[in-house]
Amino acid sequence: MRRIVISLLTASLTTLAVATVIAPTLRAETKESAARAKPVSKMPHRVVIQVSEDDPKIMNVALNNAENLTKYYQDHGETVQIEFVAYGPGLAMMRSDTSPVKSHLESVAANLKNVSFSGCGNTLDAQSAKENKQLSLLPQAHIVAAGIVRIVELQEQGWTYVRP
Repeated sequence: MRRIVISLLTASLTTLAVATVIAPTLRAETKESAARAKPVSKMPHRVVIQVSEDDPKIMNVALNNAENLTKYYQDHGETVQIEFVAYGPGLAMMRSDTSPVKSHLESVAANLKNVSFSGCGNTLDAQSAKENKQLSLLPQAHIVAAGIVRIVELQEQGWTYVRP
């Protein structure tokens, strides 16, 4: 019996000693292999930015967010798709007659092909009726039926929601 216990103890200690010596080497080889491995291709980032306030400061922050996101991901070899959705008072951002950020929006649209602009058709119709004239959006923007519905649809597709 004593001989069996000693044999088991010796086997256990030998296994422990081997594991102690080999484990760090295996970890180092695994790290080196991982470093040499090709980077995993990442899904493109998709961000929806809500604009629902008629505040030029907020609109400019939102446009700056798009520029900063694009630069960051380009610098890291990744892609990002950004869609602005404006509704309610925020539709002023995209209106052809009242946009307080028209030149900034035009610049973003011209320089960042990954950015799109959607304006709420419900809001546009309501504002047209209230002002008793047919309103239009800037040429860079397209009309969606309902801005809030567009945001919900994008979020259901996995888009990240941002509201500056």
